[in-house]
Amino acid sequence: MAHWTPNQYFQSMDDALSEKDGVVCAELLSFNHPHIANPRLQIEHPESAVQRVFDPPCDELIAAHLRCCWAVSNHDFIEAYGCQSIVVQAFVKLFQSVKEENWPLSIMFSVCLDLRLFANSADLQAVRKGKGKPGERLEKSAELLMSCFRVCASDNRASVEDTKKWGMLNLVNQLFKIYFKINKLHLCKPLVRAIDSLPIKDRFPLSQQVTYRYYVGRKAMFDSDFKGADEFLSYAFERCHRASKRNKRMTLIYLLPVKMLLGHMPKQSLLQKYDLMQFYDVAKAVSSGNLLLLNEALERNEAFFIKCGIFLILEKLKIITYRNLFKKIYLLLNTHQIPVKAFTAALRMMEVTDIDDDETSCIIANLIYENKIKGYISHQHQKLVVSKQNAFPVLASVLS
Repeated sequence: MAHWTPNQYFQSMDDALSEKDGVVCAELLSFNHPHIANPRLQIEHPESAVQRVFDPPCDELIAAHLRCCWAVSNHDFIEAYGCQSIVVQAFVKLFQSVKEENWPLSIMFSVCLDLRLFANSADLQAVRKGKGKPGERLEKSAELLMSCFRVCASDNRASVEDTKKWGMLNLVNQLFKIYFKINKLHLCKPLVRAIDSLPIKDRFPLSQQVTYRYYVGRKAMFDSDFKGADEFLSYAFERCHRASKRNKRMTLIYLLPVKMLLGHMPKQSLLQKYDLMQFYDVAKAVSSGNLLLLNEALERNEAFFIKCGIFLILEKLKIITYRNLFKKIYLLLNTHQIPVKAFTAALRMMEVTDIDDDETSCIIANLIYENKIKGYISHQHQKLVVSKQNAFPVLASVLS
């Protein structure tokens, strides 16, 4: 394969197309395959040679692929992206022409993956050369992926096994990766609805389901749907292959803040196993109600948390930290009527500057509203009056 002549490549591709062998076709169009390193197949102008062997739209697809190989060999990813866009456009024509079959799905998975990767590389190269905006080609590539998605989604044949709908989840995962990269998460919502309405949604390969729930979980987290995020991210973490430690770590980066917001603190052993000790002091501070330690931990690891896009989510942990701090005051004073001044004094000890009793009352009112404290504020006496039963509903447990 690494030394094929163009004619040998054409023959192998022609045989695969004749036999409707989508897997072999996908390999011969993939940039994970050894043939792309073959100088004989890195052709700048392959159109005339290809057209002698293949009919439209296959001739356009294969010619664009060979020119893409040439572009990649020259490290011209802007041109490679342009060629791969033509590959996907030609594939859509082929896909639409095969009305009763889904054998080209493997080809679709391959060419769409390469399109996304080339779009990303092209954006980086274009920005370096001052020839475009960040994410410009990624956004255009999403439009091409959507054209494939629409072909899959519009297949309404009764035969479940032959339906093109089997390609939908793979495409949704590719689109999620683009939308998260270019920060257009609102475009995820209709895709989620489309997958949720599929009768075969639980029959997709587990790897695709894990990826899907990872992104849906992240989206739920940003929408402040923490219970939904917990469900999806936990599924992704628990069912991710144990050998995929990097993927499990990536999932934990988002699952840990969600768990902590729901009152579940991670064990040190878990953080050590996945090299996520940045969360250790955060969890310790929240559990102990140490607002000062929490602020220090957030500041110390600010660059990491911002890079992961979770800094603002972790800031929400302050409300639980207030709750745990105030519970300590309640236990220390051993009374159901606690002066607001006592809480203000505790906050000042935690170096919360410019705090007064009115601001402390607002924090307490928020805790009561979120059912983290059972009680009410007596403004006349400037006291928090807590329930004699379960004044501070249980939050904390351990994530192992």
